[in-house]
Amino acid sequence: MPEETEENTVDTATDTHPDKTSGPGRILVAVYAIFALAATSRAAVQISTKFHEAPLAYVLSAFAAVVYLLATVALARRGAGWWRIALLACGIELLGVLTVGTFSLFDRAAFPHATVWSVYGQGYLFIPLVLPVIGLFWLRRTKP
Repeated sequence: MPEETEENTVDTATDTHPDKTSGPGRILVAVYAIFALAATSRAAVQISTKFHEAPLAYVLSAFAAVVYLLATVALARRGAGWWRIALLACGIELLGVLTVGTFSLFDRAAFPHATVWSVYGQGYLFIPLVLPVIGLFWLRRTKP
């Protein structure tokens, strides 16, 4: 039987915050995992087959994949350190989707091919825009 540490035990009498990996947190981790897989696959194919056509877009897709992967792992793990990493990943994701989304609208020449975050994630039904907001909300509710 694993030894319990202060980091993974919850005193239900004093702790009113749910665990970030329980309930809706599991769904959030699953969605992030799907996006990590989708963004990684997309970036790998784009970079390996047509990098010369739109290097900025493809590097940004790869960066988005890394952010999604980091967010997935951090949201799935317990502890204050992982909570902070998840907060950072969701914040970077929101900043990225807002920045890339805006630039892709106003400077179409810089983005001849779409990224995961182009036009605020339009190619993914705007989920990349909504996902970090939900993630940040969930992290606020589950702050250790």
